[in-house]
Amino acid sequence: MTQKQRLKYSILIAVAVLAIMLGLTWLQTHNVITEQVYKYIAIGVALAVVVLNGILRRKVRP
Repeated sequence: MTQKQRLKYSILIAVAVLAIMLGLTWLQTHNVITEQVYKYIAIGVALAVVVLNGILRRKVRP
């Protein structure tokens, strides 16, 4: 994986996380999910992004 590919994936991940968080916020404001569920899902998303970022960083070739 090149630096350019990693940048593309990083931007894609950032947009996906933004969409997920906005969706969760919408669900919470419409009383579909509770604040506790929102927190657990948000923590899960954050952990997934950290792991994915670590994987992408290791696959970059100079």
